[in-house]
Amino acid sequence: MVDESGGHTGRGPVLLLLHGMGATGDVWLPWAPLLEQHWPGRWLAPDLAGHGWSAPLPSYSFAGFAERIAHGLAPDDRIVVLGHSLGGVVGLALAARAAGLPVDAVVGLGIKAVWSPDELTRAAELAVRPISWFASRSEAARRYLRVSGLAGLIPPDHPVVDAGLRQVDGRWRLAMDPAAFAVGDLDLAALVAATDVPVVLARGEQDPMVTDAQLKEFGVPVVTLPGLGHNAHVENPGAVLALLDAYR
Repeated sequence: MVDESGGHTGRGPVLLLLHGMGATGDVWLPWAPLLEQHWPGRWLAPDLAGHGWSAPLPSYSFAGFAERIAHGLAPDDRIVVLGHSLGGVVGLALAARAAGLPVDAVVGLGIKAVWSPDELTRAAELAVRPISWFASRSEAARRYLRVSGLAGLIPPDHPVVDAGLRQVDGRWRLAMDPAAFAVGDLDLAALVAATDVPVVLARGEQDPMVTDAQLKEFGVPVVTLPGLGHNAHVENPGAVLALLDAYR
């Protein structure tokens, strides 16, 4: 499902907001008042493939995620991408020269730049686990918040959580296709090199998943957001939105 909002039309590029692994496009809904005031064009917050209401892929790759998003874009729209974690990687894939899409800039927030063999093995194991079922929404919501990294930031009863859950015959499960964890290793250097548009890599100062030193290896501007963690876009939407000031 694509959530599309915005009170402005025709006065700026379309802002494409891409969520991280395990989350859904609804994680951006609390941004709506800020975007209404500070973004001159429309904005889109789609669910990545296999997340929320978006159908799964037969197999997962960063290019596959990007292709699914590209099919939902209008050919005459100019796009600025803000992607969190996995969403930032998908944004870079959309901006690749070979993709031929009208992307003006990409801001990647909290992209995990280095994956160890053990971490990749763990992700592959998660991808083949059977779906977990829960007796209540509250149990499923707590699992969703852990999987998406949003535990402690969003309460289990928040409406944003609903898109990440499914109820079937009185039982609850996460909406996410577990196979998405098998998206594979990331060659961030190659993705950045494949773009001709401005790229900014940002991270929360307290994000344990990536360091400033790692991001500075890629030869693009790096921004550290003081006092914030991996989900800086949830913790302080205004600080993250300010990263887009040059691209309105």
